[in-house]
Amino acid sequence: MKITKDTTLAKVLDIKGAEKILSEFQMPCLGCAMAQMEMDSLKLGDICSMYGINLNKLLEELNIIAKKKNGK
Repeated sequence: MKITKDTTLAKVLDIKGAEKILSEFQMPCLGCAMAQMEMDSLKLGDICSMYGINLNKLLEELNIIAKKKNGK
């Protein structure tokens, strides 16, 4: 699975190690009660835009662990 700006937070969190990376980027959604209800619709690109998170760097790191999960 390739992670893009349109990947939902719910799909990203299915990947082992993704929560740690999101925390390192100070993604506020992980502890937000509202986000828990919207995880299936929150897209990485939108979240990064709202909170000033470097989307390209985040995608780079998430795709590294996603490839490891798939054994590629």
